[in-house]
Amino acid sequence: MILDQDGNISIITQEKATIVELVKKIQSLYPKFKNDNIIVSLSTLHKLNIQDILEFLELSNNHRATKHSFVIVSDKIDLDMVPEELVVVPTVQEAYDIIEMEEMERDLDF
Repeated sequence: MILDQDGNISIITQEKATIVELVKKIQSLYPKFKNDNIIVSLSTLHKLNIQDILEFLELSNNHRATKHSFVIVSDKIDLDMVPEELVVVPTVQEAYDIIEMEEMERDLDF
């Protein structure tokens, strides 16, 4: 797992761990970036299925409940299969765009 910081955005890039191991590692390091928006980049993975994405559901729901964004980046998953509670986009730029829009919505109390 590679952890980068860009202002108030923590970018977590998966390198070798399985999705389950990655989720556990994020949970264990969570206090480090709990006050940031989070982008989880899974772009290096060759295969992903809906079950892999669902591993992030609890973490995403908890983080979004604290009024922060949680965005997963992958172009290897059918976005129509992803539940509405999860935000999955195909590129990192789209993740930044989503975070920007969600921050505006929070500022406007939507």
